[in-house]
Amino acid sequence: MTWDAQTGVIVVGIIALMALSLSVLLALRTGRMKRQYRVLSAADGRASFIEVVARKTEEVQGLREDVARLAGDLQGTQAELQQAVRHIGVVRYDAFGDMGGRMSFSAAMVDDHGNGFVITTIHARSESRSYIKELRGGMAEVNLSPEETAAVGDAVAGIPDGRIE
Repeated sequence: MTWDAQTGVIVVGIIALMALSLSVLLALRTGRMKRQYRVLSAADGRASFIEVVARKTEEVQGLREDVARLAGDLQGTQAELQQAVRHIGVVRYDAFGDMGGRMSFSAAMVDDHGNGFVITTIHARSESRSYIKELRGGMAEVNLSPEETAAVGDAVAGIPDGRIE
């Protein structure tokens, strides 16, 4: 094969065309990289992408700490709420056959553990008497009247899952 001037010019032209194409491609890629770098470095006076990400990371860490603190507060509140007298049962009745209007009542008030009290007021024509009996675990140390037992049953029925701890 002979190498003449015309073949050399064609080969050099092809190499020059390939070099020109490669330089255009590299110029485009370099321009895109510069734009991306400008976004990251924020040379126009705005906060850089890296600074924004760092700030947001700190904010997220702060939020995580807040959530952890709130979770602890919630557990404490739930424990306190279990000891709050919040389950109530009331039974109204006529203590004496000659009186109507169901003016007598027994009211039981207990916490989630069944601890609390039952208060009974017996209303008669000339007087009223009140009695209070302590409850532990939904039970009293003294005998309860049927009305008091019904009031305690209503109050204990309001305890979540019906459990008395």
